[in-house]
Amino acid sequence: MAGLDDIVQDLSRRLDAKNQVRELALNRSRDLIRLCANSIRAVHRREHARARELLAQAAALASEMRHGTEGHPDVYFAGYTQDALKEFVEANITYAVIANEPIPTADDLQAEAPAYLNGLAESMGEMRRHVLDLIRADSLERAEQILAIMDEVYWLLAAVDFPAAITGDLRRSTDMVRGVLERTQSDLTSAQEQARMRKALRDFEARLDAPQA
Repeated sequence: MAGLDDIVQDLSRRLDAKNQVRELALNRSRDLIRLCANSIRAVHRREHARARELLAQAAALASEMRHGTEGHPDVYFAGYTQDALKEFVEANITYAVIANEPIPTADDLQAEAPAYLNGLAESMGEMRRHVLDLIRADSLERAEQILAIMDEVYWLLAAVDFPAAITGDLRRSTDMVRGVLERTQSDLTSAQEQARMRKALRDFEARLDAPQA
């Protein structure tokens, strides 16, 4: 059919260009996830300078990903791209909370609402890990502060009531946060009770050892 061959060839060229954009986005998404995971690992090790360095690299890569998918919204909003940007949000929030710095906004991170909200939710798993580290270090006051942040995040996310199709299934992430919060509350309560018992025992032993009048 006259002209049909040209039409198909033109569309094939467009698809080839899109496929190249997709392949590059896939590679960048994998690299971005790796950088974010390494940043989270560094901040848990109290290597804050290293964590900041990795986050800076991640920010540059996230920017490249956004610019590289311009004109291809189907690639930008694909699961692998948004999942990587969600990990970027998670890593930045994890660093901010543990380092006691202001939590970055969605605009700061140039993240879409679903990626930001789900990244915020998933960072609460890292907060639980941090609380457990604080419990082991007997830093119960700081652990209680982190738990308060987790509680606030849960209630804020629970109030976001929109269909899963436009929130990236945020309800599922919020349910995860609730479970993490409940387990962390239980662990911290147990640690506080044990700390009170140890103090009571020390006070009792001190009274026994005190010279009698």
